[in-house]
Amino acid sequence: MALPYKIAVLCYLYDDEDRLLLLHRAKAPNAGMYSPIGGKLDQHTGEGPHGCALREIHEEAGIKLKDSDIRMNGIVSERAYEGETHWLIFLFEVTRPIRHDEIANMNFNEGQLEWVQVEDVAGLDIPETDREIMWPLVCEHRGGFFMVHIDCSVSPIQWTVQESFKPQPV
Repeated sequence: MALPYKIAVLCYLYDDEDRLLLLHRAKAPNAGMYSPIGGKLDQHTGEGPHGCALREIHEEAGIKLKDSDIRMNGIVSERAYEGETHWLIFLFEVTRPIRHDEIANMNFNEGQLEWVQVEDVAGLDIPETDREIMWPLVCEHRGGFFMVHIDCSVSPIQWTVQESFKPQPV
């Protein structure tokens, strides 16, 4: 299936009460739904995934982080998402709690940022692939790593975890 391929990042920021910062999106893709902070890599400048994550966090939340403040915890490849695009998505988690006063503005042109209890995320209006596949894997792999391929070109959607490292409980 010949579709455009897009590369993006999603960034998971938690506060000291283990709430997740989500964007209630005002724009496509997924307008009206919730998603983590994120966006597309600037391919014209050769931007890498880490640089994109740091840039998106700064642009959307106003938080300036260092490379050592984030870690990649997942890679998602999606075939034929909504029949329109293939996606390669790098997932990052911030390695320290975010203070609420670090966020420059909770409202901006892309939507409204909201702190959400982790256990409430799956009940929000989020894309099907996020609810059924990505969010459970993010929860299972905090502090670890996973890679999953999701085939949206078939019904029901099929997916395969290709790598999985879960940290050992302390």
